Amino acid sequence: MNDNATPTCRVVRPGEPVVGKQGLTYEVGVSAETVGARAIHMQTLTLPPGARGTPHKHEHHETAIFAIEGVSGCWYGEDLREHARIHAGDYFYIPANMPHLPYNDGEVPFVAVIARTDPNEQEGVVLLDDPGATPPPVDHSDAS
Repeated sequence: MNDNATPTCRVVRPGEPVVGKQGLTYEVGVSAETVGARAIHMQTLTLPPGARGTPHKHEHHETAIFAIEGVSGCWYGEDLREHARIHAGDYFYIPANMPHLPYNDGEVPFVAVIARTDPNEQEGVVLLDDPGATPPPVDHSDAS
């Protein structure tokens, strides 16, 4: 995208899926590269059953997620001690610099729309030490 172009409205159709540093597969929609965005990035994420990312954080940038299909678990916080389950229809907020590790231990893909306050989404990704090959056991009786 030409940085000198006059900003205008754009329809963006996803291109080929890309695998980010954190090991997750995305279809990029709105970004600095696709439309010249300066303060936002929007993409879709598909986590197949059994998929797991790499622990990471987004340096200086917030993340908002809207779950379209399936259920995802996410370990987050210091030493990834906190846990959330995100169901279709849920919104999930991740503050800037928050360590997190998403995964899908379900039987269907987890699909979500993700927006970040970083138009160059991968530049702010910081990989963290990985505690192991699989996430800790999950108590599915917790509805949160």
